Amino acid sequence: MSDEAMIKTWVEHPMLKPKIEKVVVNLNAGKSGEPLEKANSVLKEITGRNPVKRRAKKTIRDFGIREGESIAVVVTLRKQNAVTFLKKILPVVDNKISSRSFDVRGNFSFGLKEHIDIPGVKYDPDIGIFGMDICVTVNRPGHRIKIRKRQSKSLGPKHVLTPEESMVFIKQTLGVEIV
Repeated sequence: MSDEAMIKTWVEHPMLKPKIEKVVVNLNAGKSGEPLEKANSVLKEITGRNPVKRRAKKTIRDFGIREGESIAVVVTLRKQNAVTFLKKILPVVDNKISSRSFDVRGNFSFGLKEHIDIPGVKYDPDIGIFGMDICVTVNRPGHRIKIRKRQSKSLGPKHVLTPEESMVFIKQTLGVEIV
């Protein structure tokens, strides 16, 4: 199905038009203590939200990580905050996303090597430089019936989002080039 045909279908059937459900920003400090607090402040400055600390699942002696130790901070953005954040972040990667970044369900992720590339963020030698992972969940309205706890149902095959449809939606919504 061509891009124009998909867009025409979305206009005729609004429940088939994809939407950005959430954006998860993960910043891994690798250690607890001062590096984690610096990562926390960086993520709070970039997103405007309070990050949540994540713990290590297992002990890795070579890296000096113990099970249960806080080593990363995560923020989840939804609705308009997610779209605004993506519009701010995507120029850092030249508004290009690899087609290999999309999974089978139409979700995609990409990473930033340095947080100081984001417009409006200045380098602070006391904090340092952090990289981050950005994961974007895309699905259709009505997808909740599959994931809810009470009376969950399966989705029909026509309602499952494909990577191609997700790519067309992201191109149209965010003006991103798929490479």
